[in-house]
Amino acid sequence: MATGGKGGSYRSAKSGRYVTKAYGASHPKTTVKESPGRSGSTGGQYRSAITGRFVTASRGRANQHTTVREK
Repeated sequence: MATGGKGGSYRSAKSGRYVTKAYGASHPKTTVKESPGRSGSTGGQYRSAITGRFVTASRGRANQHTTVREK
């Protein structure tokens, strides 16, 4: 797992894997910056890698390369 230091870590919307800080910064539309600290369950909702907002399940499934399913 690549860590982003104090600022959190980056995760690819395409693969769901953690990526380096440099990759995340250079690909902002397909990566999500995760906040540091405790993570809570969001109930399996989808989040847009572009806007950072939660989207509907149907939109998340239709746009798998730009959304991340949060568990």
